[in-house]
Order: sequence, then structure tokens, then C-alpha cells
Amino acid sequence: MVTQKLFGRTGHQSSRIIFGAANLWKASAEERANTLQLLLKYGINHVDVAASYGEGRAEKEVGLWMKEHRERFFLSTKTGKRTYREAKEEFASSLQRLGVDYVDMIQLHNLTDLADQQTALGPGGALDALVEARDKRLTRFIGVTGHGYYAPERHLSSIERFPFDAVLLPYNCIMIQNMQYLENFNRLLNRCRELGLAVQTIKCIARRPWATKERTHACWYEPFVESTDIDRAVHWALGNQDVFVITSSDVTLLPKILDAATRFIERPTDTQMKELTTSRKCAAIFDGARTISP
Repeated sequence: MVTQKLFGRTGHQSSRIIFGAANLWKASAEERANTLQLLLKYGINHVDVAASYGEGRAEKEVGLWMKEHRERFFLSTKTGKRTYREAKEEFASSLQRLGVDYVDMIQLHNLTDLADQQTALGPGGALDALVEARDKRLTRFIGVTGHGYYAPERHLSSIERFPFDAVLLPYNCIMIQNMQYLENFNRLLNRCRELGLAVQTIKCIARRPWATKERTHACWYEPFVESTDIDRAVHWALGNQDVFVITSSDVTLLPKILDAATRFIERPTDTQMKELTTSRKCAAIFDGARTISP
């Protein structure tokens, strides 16, 4: 079984591995059934999805699970809309696709663009729709997510403007080689610890951008695929006791990720991680040449 940890101030004991359902809709019926059984077997009790994944098809697939297993899972979805009206409409559609009366958390999706942040968090913005949904008990908690090198800095700004319950951002041994990203990530982590916010991380097993147009896995980066490599990447991320790790969107890699998580004891050394990134010719999947500040 995967160990659990209190998910911020929500009161929920979430598995430290969160299932990322982004590409569940691309899986075969057999793969989707096997995925659910794996989650139940390993005690994964937290699912992350979004309205935009497969244009709602991922939510529909998760919704099929919710018919029988709603009480087993902390259910989180996202809206990428920035205005009150659009976010309200999209969230209503999410509830319908998921087949539930409420979700445990709704998150503002990829809020890293400065103009988007001003709109979403300002008067008549998407945040107003999420607060209204919480007041109506359509959601219990509200979070914010981000991709790329801007994410920690944007999140620091967002959580000072509104008492979010969770943040989500990239975290792997390649990204933190960017010293500015590492500094801002640690600043965010410390502030979330002070405020009691849950910190969710993504891109744990990202190896590098795809080198060719042919993609062998259902994720937008080239992932680690060997069990020994996945072990090291997952153990490195879990070695930060303050974070949760969201799985890769390719469900065929899920068994290796969950198996690695159950065997986690301690974080690999810097030397071991350098050996991994060198031997596997790893590279950052985001443009680290840009400065983080606008």
C-alpha cells in the first residue's frame, strides 16, 4: 500500500501518490478497468482530472468509476476558464460528466500567465465562480495549478491574494538544476507549510522533450520507462516529505510508479540522480533559459 499524508488543512488523509487521469480516455476499456483495480489494490484514494483533458472525455471515464466508488476517492478537477460566467458553466459541465453532486476540490488550471492571473482572481473572475460553488457545497476546497518555470512565483502571488487550499506545479531533479526555480520552489514550499496548504507535484518521471515526432507513450514529454529509472525518479520526489506526487498521464506506466512508491525508503543521493540524468541524456521539458520573473 502507498503511504498516506494529511492533504494540507482539508482533513483528508490522501495517498502520497495521486492518480493523474489526464489521458485515461486514451486507454482501452481493459486498461481502464485494470487501472481502477490497481488504484484500489495500492490504496490510492485521490484522483486528479480536468475539464480540458480530452475535451471532457477524461472526466467521463472517471465518472464511470464514481458510480460505485465515489466515497473511496478525494475527487479533484480543474477549470481553465478565467471569467466568472465561463468557469461556472464549465464546472457545471464537469459535475455532469463526473456524475457527482460535488467534487472535493476544484482548481484554477495552469494559472501562470500574468494577465490570466489578474483576470481570474479579479472582480468577475473565475475565482468568484469557484467561491460561489464552494458556498453552494458543490466543492469543498479550491486550489490553483501551474506549469513551467513561472509556476512557483505565480503561486506565491496567488496564495497571498486568496486562501487557496492546495497548489500544483512541476518538480523533478532536472528542473531544480535551475537555481532560480529551486529558490522559488522552496520559498513556495515554506509558505505553504506556514499556511497549511497541500503541495502537489507533477512531471516526476519526465526524462526530456520528445526527440522525434513518434511518441511511444501518452504523455507530452518522453518519460522514464525502465523500472530502475522510475524507482529512482519516484523515490527522489517522495523524498521531499512535504509534497504529493501525481502520476504520469500514461496509464501503462502506472504499475511501475505504484510499485516504486510502495518500496520507497529514502531519497536517492545527488550522485545517483546525476548518474541517472547523465546516462539517460535527460533534459528540461520546459524552457529554462527564460527568466522566471516577467
